[in-house]
Amino acid sequence: MRQTWKPLSRTEMAARVARDIPEGWYVNLGIGMPTLVSDQIAAGKDVIIHSENGIVGMGPQPKPDAVNPWLVNAGKQYVTLVTGGAIVHHADSFGMIRGGHIDLCVLGAFQVAANGDLANWATLDDAMPPAVGGAMDLCAGAKRLWIMTDQTTKSGEPKLVDRCTYPLTGLACVNRVYTNVAVFDLTPSGFELVEAVPGLGIEELQDMTGAAIAARA
Repeated sequence: MRQTWKPLSRTEMAARVARDIPEGWYVNLGIGMPTLVSDQIAAGKDVIIHSENGIVGMGPQPKPDAVNPWLVNAGKQYVTLVTGGAIVHHADSFGMIRGGHIDLCVLGAFQVAANGDLANWATLDDAMPPAVGGAMDLCAGAKRLWIMTDQTTKSGEPKLVDRCTYPLTGLACVNRVYTNVAVFDLTPSGFELVEAVPGLGIEELQDMTGAAIAARA
C-alpha cells in the first residue's frame, strides 16, 4: 500500500515547536535538532533564548559572512545576540536553570517513556561516547520540558517506549513530545495524541510507538 502521509522535515518540526512557545517565556534549546527552533521564532515575538554556556537573548544562526567566532552556544555552534541580549557568567547561567527561572527547555531524546522519563545522553554503544552536558540540570530545573525527536530510529525502533532501556537523564520530567509525525502530551496515563501529520491514522502511528497511545478526548 502506498504511504499517503509525509513526515515533517527538521525545519518544519522546529517551526511547529516555535509556534507553541508563548510570548515572554525564557527558553533553553538543547544541542542538535532543538537549536533549529531559534531560527523559527516569529519576528517580533518576545521569546528569550538562553544557553547554559552564558547567553541570555540568543538570536538565530548567523549568515556565513556575519559569523562572530567568539559567540557560540553550548553546542559550539555560531549564534547571534538579539538587541538587549547579554553574556553572563557560566555560574549565573546555571543559576538561572537551578533556580527555576527557565520556563521551557527543548531537548532531543534517544528514548521517552510513557511515565515521562527521558534518556538522551548514552546508548551503551561504544561507537557513540556518552555526553550528558547540562541536560540533567535542565530536566530538574526547567519549569517544562519538551522533546523534539524522530518517531523511530533509522532502523525503525520506536523512540517513544513503555520504559526506557538506556541510562536515564531525568525522571518523569517530560511534558510534551514533538516528533516528525506527531505531537504528544505526557499525561498520568501515558502518551496522549495531540495531532498527527495529515493522512497518518492512529493505528499506523501506534505501530511506530513502543507504548500505548491514547486519543485526546
